[in-house]
Amino acid sequence: MLGKIRCRLVCLHKDVKNKVSQTARAFAGRASAKAIHAFALCSFCLLTACSGQKNIIVVAGSTSVQPYAEVLAEDYILLHPGNEIDIQGGGSSAGITAVRSGAADIGMSSRELSEKERDLWSVEIAKDGLAVIVHPSNPINNLSLEQIRDIYSAAVTSWSELGGNHSEIHIISREDGSGTRSAFDSLVMDPAEISPRAIIQDSNGTVRFLVSDDPNAIGFISLGLVDDTVKAVDISGVAATQENVSDGSYSLYRPFLFVLAEPPEGEAKRFIDFVLSGEGKQILTDEGLVTLTEEMSQ
Repeated sequence: MLGKIRCRLVCLHKDVKNKVSQTARAFAGRASAKAIHAFALCSFCLLTACSGQKNIIVVAGSTSVQPYAEVLAEDYILLHPGNEIDIQGGGSSAGITAVRSGAADIGMSSRELSEKERDLWSVEIAKDGLAVIVHPSNPINNLSLEQIRDIYSAAVTSWSELGGNHSEIHIISREDGSGTRSAFDSLVMDPAEISPRAIIQDSNGTVRFLVSDDPNAIGFISLGLVDDTVKAVDISGVAATQENVSDGSYSLYRPFLFVLAEPPEGEAKRFIDFVLSGEGKQILTDEGLVTLTEEMSQ
């Protein structure tokens, strides 16, 4: 993408330069030296404006990380107004693929890198709790990991089996390739599998919306995205809070990673340095994530 932008700018630069030269030659025969000088000055300004390039960083991947990256990008651009950061979703695996292909400068992942992905450079920017959510009217306030596994494998199909209403449980899940789904599979389901009955959604936002609109639904999303439209259940008596993720008492959490093909340089490095700075960490903490000491890994 950056290459295409540079190519367009170079082509525009050449086109403008040729047109300026042609006009200048036609002008030279009849214009005074003063007029030619003024024209040349205007031409220089035009060429300079046309060849000026913004530093554009493309960041793509996890829809869990995406809203936090957008907040960070907004604050970074205020400090560096000559830059632009393009934040895109698509899922953790899509973001990692985009980094490998060069379509993105930075990938966002809400899961650990797999063995075959560990040749990439990565940095953990924060930890995020994984919240299991139900409708606020649901009387269920606490579930064990075994009960959640039974729900998602369809071994339990009615809320009445868990002390709730006599209603069928509507299972809502993220798609394969999502970092949120990968974390849920490893932290909750392993070795069981999510039932084919599950309604599959491609973002945390849509999972939250469906649960908020259905008294019999259950879903899982980023803890930082829980709001008053849904209720996060306790896990084996431990509340889903930022503090409990930080001290390790809440067992469902995963890393938020920035992933690059190579160690960062230039504008990408400056943006990552900002994210890992005290200011960046405070932004993430205020948004409900657990931030870490600055630590980079290869």
